[in-house]
Amino acid sequence: MLSPSPNLDAADRERLLSGAHHDPHGVLGAHPVPGGVVFRAFRPYALSVTVVSGGVRAELHHDGDGLFSGLLPLPDVPEYRLVVGYEGSELETEDPYRFLPSVGELDLHLIGEGRHEQLWRALGAEPMTHQGVSGTRFTVWAPNARGVSVAGTFNHWDGTGFPMRSLGGSGVWELFVPAIGTGEQYKFAITRPDGSKTLRADPLARHTQVPPETASVVTSSTYEWGDGAWLARRGEVPAHEAPFSVYELHLASWRPGLTYRRLAEQLPAYVKDLGFTHVELLPVAEHPFGGSWGYQVTGFYAPTARLGTPDDFKFLVDSLHRAGIGVIMDWVPAHFPRDDWALAEFDGRPLYEHEDPLRSAHPDWGTLEFDYGRPEVRNFLVANAVYWCEEFHIDGLRVDAVASMLYLDYSREPGRWTPNEHGGRENLDAVAFLQEMNATVYRRAPGVVTIAEESTAWDGVTRATHHQGPSGFGGLGFGMKWNMGWMHDSLTYMTHEPVHRKHHHHEMTFSMVYAYSENYVLPISHDEVVHGKRSLVSKMPGDWWQQRANHRAYLAFMWAHPGKQLLFMGQEFAQGAEWSEAHGPDWWLLDPAYGAEADHRGVRDLVRDLNTVYTATPALWQRDTDPAGFEWVAGNAADDNVLAFLRRAADGTPLLAVSNFAPVVRPDYRLGVPDDVPAWHETVNTDSAAYGGSGVTTADPVKPEPHPAHGRPASVTLTLPPLATVWLRPA
Repeated sequence: MLSPSPNLDAADRERLLSGAHHDPHGVLGAHPVPGGVVFRAFRPYALSVTVVSGGVRAELHHDGDGLFSGLLPLPDVPEYRLVVGYEGSELETEDPYRFLPSVGELDLHLIGEGRHEQLWRALGAEPMTHQGVSGTRFTVWAPNARGVSVAGTFNHWDGTGFPMRSLGGSGVWELFVPAIGTGEQYKFAITRPDGSKTLRADPLARHTQVPPETASVVTSSTYEWGDGAWLARRGEVPAHEAPFSVYELHLASWRPGLTYRRLAEQLPAYVKDLGFTHVELLPVAEHPFGGSWGYQVTGFYAPTARLGTPDDFKFLVDSLHRAGIGVIMDWVPAHFPRDDWALAEFDGRPLYEHEDPLRSAHPDWGTLEFDYGRPEVRNFLVANAVYWCEEFHIDGLRVDAVASMLYLDYSREPGRWTPNEHGGRENLDAVAFLQEMNATVYRRAPGVVTIAEESTAWDGVTRATHHQGPSGFGGLGFGMKWNMGWMHDSLTYMTHEPVHRKHHHHEMTFSMVYAYSENYVLPISHDEVVHGKRSLVSKMPGDWWQQRANHRAYLAFMWAHPGKQLLFMGQEFAQGAEWSEAHGPDWWLLDPAYGAEADHRGVRDLVRDLNTVYTATPALWQRDTDPAGFEWVAGNAADDNVLAFLRRAADGTPLLAVSNFAPVVRPDYRLGVPDDVPAWHETVNTDSAAYGGSGVTTADPVKPEPHPAHGRPASVTLTLPPLATVWLRPA
């Protein structure tokens, strides 16, 4: 047995035992002292601890409370291992407290500045070889903690014997644990400033247990990507000048029970067949409550384990890319839930949330808002956006609830918010965060597009961050913005009986007043088909035939309108019921054994044809953000319920879109057209019998006549089918 070691200072002993030591490596492990090298180990529940070095074995003295120590007359600290004896077993292991810090000074410097753009490489659990030894490095930012330890499956969820060290003023705690790797579950045991304890999931965890279990899981990717060709070409044309037709879906309920791998077998083929260019996934980041659809995130760096591993999710993204389909994911930096095992008061004080209760509590959702003014919190979120793009090859981030971030008075009554330093209602910290996030993503991930779900008239959502607008702010730097005004107005119009629509005609034309103020996406999203809002077809007036006709006419109007298209799952085949995450779309409507299957298949066939013609017709997407790409033909035919306009490609090639939102056929309807097109050919007609319409179509080319109309020297006369949209292109 080794000679008794110099006594451990009583204060050090107490801090170790209470989980409040900021530098356990300073007292545990091996240290030169007068007379030799002192060895100390902290192994609660152990019966013995023996130092093994070369051919020497020396048992340490048990000092009580799981502390062991001894003095060996050596000139230098040797290479050594520990043999820990428990009741009925022995474990030989490396000593975690013999290792130097596994996080570099540059990492700590960048974390302190809030500028670490690959934060996930410095924080969290990282399997690695350190000083020639395999194990896992654990790091966590917890600046208010008195002490932090790692608890997990490898120590029976008692972190007492695995205290972490504080790395200076960075607020980062670190411990390298030898001999453990992927699959281990863990949490951080934090001693709060008041001395109480809390067990927390890792904010940077890249994998988690399947909810409702809440532990973090050590993971390491071995995935080999096959989408190099996709990544190389995705940035060749800016998204706002390219075809961009989005199928929005909730992965867990698209076809319930499918894993990421099984989804990869079915989803790319389905989306490709329908001709969508992109999918948009409701948030895939880990969330405890499935009913939140992923919008209350606890694991910002972890794809939900409900459907598989992170590498399984990569396989799904890769499969979509290899099918030529881009992947957008909903990203939620506006708020987080209050679960006491996650981010809320993470280290005993407000950390990720704002310290001012008026700024931290989200008034609508019972959640907490991030403190965008704190560099480390802003870094956590900016790096998270980069993480999804770089590690998972995500092509776009649709940023949720941007309006709630931008305004200090969002959903707050007078007296419940504090103006900014200029006396205004703008959240200057959130503005700076969004600008930094967008600038960083666009710099680091070429070809990625960011999309704001922003419901107000904030100036410059899609303007460059360095271009100052009339409000005095630079642009937010998004690539696109959801056009919530168009969505609300057009759906309101469609819900009216046709006889009343003439009084609401402006609801279909007003969008063109501001159509070029931002780069827009036209969203018919999940939010419009839940919570009593009814599905898209069920919003429409009339009997079942008229509802479907309205539905088809509306979709073709939407696809022709300036802006990109987004349609939520189930609406592509006119599902009558609202969406429910419990059972997903009503796929049985497409079962050939169902009597009305043809009605639903016809709508899906239309969506396929809309996407096919859209993608092949630059006039419908090339100048979405250029006023020269749109011309009204008949914008004020309110009494007829008719809307007609031209779209033009960059080379001037036109497409004529005509919608008749009345349930009557309008024969010989004259529309002014350019006089340089010798004939027009009907390329889409939503009244086609193949789609379930009445079959009022025009097979032959339509030639212009020298009769002026709508301010143009030539015109055509068309037979407009009832409740239908027709597209015509030069023959």
